[in-house]
Amino acid sequence: METTDSRLDLEIESASIAELQAAMRAGKLTAVQLVDFYLDRVARFDTAGPMLNSIVTLAPDAREQAAERDKERAGNPEGLGVLHGIPILVKDCLETADMPTSFGSEVFADYRPAEDATVIRKLREAGAIILGKTTLPDWATSWFTYSSRSGLTKNPYDLDRDPGGSSAGTGASIAAALATVGLGTDCGGSVRVPSSFCNLVGVRSTPGLISRKGCNPLVSVQDTIGPMGRSVADVARVFDVITGFDPEDELTYAAEIAPAAESYLSALVPDAILGARIGVVRNAFGSDEDKYAAPVNDVMRTALAQLEAAGAILVDVEIPDLQDWNARTSMYTIKSKYDIDQFLAGMPDAPMHSVDEIMESKRYHPKLDLLEALSEGPDDPFSDLSFYAAYLAREAYMKTVVNLMGANNLLALVYPTVQVVPPTREECDSSQWNTLNFPTNTLIGSQTWMPSMTIPAGLTETGLPVGMEILARPYDERTLFRVGHGFEQVASHRHLPDSVAH
Repeated sequence: METTDSRLDLEIESASIAELQAAMRAGKLTAVQLVDFYLDRVARFDTAGPMLNSIVTLAPDAREQAAERDKERAGNPEGLGVLHGIPILVKDCLETADMPTSFGSEVFADYRPAEDATVIRKLREAGAIILGKTTLPDWATSWFTYSSRSGLTKNPYDLDRDPGGSSAGTGASIAAALATVGLGTDCGGSVRVPSSFCNLVGVRSTPGLISRKGCNPLVSVQDTIGPMGRSVADVARVFDVITGFDPEDELTYAAEIAPAAESYLSALVPDAILGARIGVVRNAFGSDEDKYAAPVNDVMRTALAQLEAAGAILVDVEIPDLQDWNARTSMYTIKSKYDIDQFLAGMPDAPMHSVDEIMESKRYHPKLDLLEALSEGPDDPFSDLSFYAAYLAREAYMKTVVNLMGANNLLALVYPTVQVVPPTREECDSSQWNTLNFPTNTLIGSQTWMPSMTIPAGLTETGLPVGMEILARPYDERTLFRVGHGFEQVASHRHLPDSVAH
């Protein structure tokens, strides 16, 4: 099933937001037809066929939402939101009043919030259709898909491999074209790891540019929400909608002090990186002698040549003491227990109200080593000197990276998003990789609080996706879109996975 209407001159599976909206404006496509197209793919590929298991809940009124959008388009074609009629899948830790929000936990399978998260409200106001909720590990505490609520999710590029976490379902579902675009959340890399493993664009903002109201925390000063899509332009359109100050999230003071600028979409210009100096962080690469890292390095070598073809000037650099910085600035085992407890304390109707209660119940996936580790953290991190040491180290880490950029006159830094290829289920189940030892470079952006984007860098010889991460200065998200778009213009690495192409 390539399209829903023979009059269309585009394939919906790969069509951009702009192309789909143009088709709707021209009367060649309706929002109801678009929703039906995606629901058909969900039935054929998520719950049957390869059984990706990426969606935990479908909106029961998805077709009704679409019909209302079609009615609005007919009555007021000039006054529509920028995402009008576009079906979006969102991670099931973003609260939705019309569907349960489980946070990946079977304990919360039937929990229904009283209101939408701020980002969900903004999407609806922009005309988006919330098609459903996607899988994640319990409380977003893993790079992998282990969930007491939904079990395991498959990577559509290789069904025997993990799609990455914690925004696992969003990564797998958008890669498989089960919706146009999606939302994930990112504390240490939970947007960017699955985007890398599923051949998508994924963005992590400077913390505070996007409200986290209605989203469970992991490290509250570090958490953010981000779009995941098949192109830089699609992700920029969503990013424009969800950023901004929210009086219900004090961290969004950042949105008040961020430099005023045009839309992020406007950063996508021709010759975007012609003459731009971009640093290649060489000590963020794995060893060529490592069978898991070598294929990533091979793809990255080609991607860097393509960056140069786009006009970039590449400069080799190293972040001094990189792995030591990542270890010193990690706050999961110091702060996460407290932050989750505070979140649960604000939910009077929640079935459980603390991490200790969840752990004592044993109702969580047993492979979640980070959840078990953070449960041993202090009840009051503010009385623990290790919290202040990590917090101060975070600022020093950011200064180190920004000074490196300044000293070399660099617009941005690039490196492989994850040093290794997507792991097999056997590798994950054997605990060869766990959350605390997995070699992901997403920690650089997360633990410096600097904005970053992963973009598809290419495929290995065996067809596995590799992501290239772009890191910019704090509040300089426009550079992410500029560089990502520049690379995308000379290197299009997107294609529909074979497992969902029939």
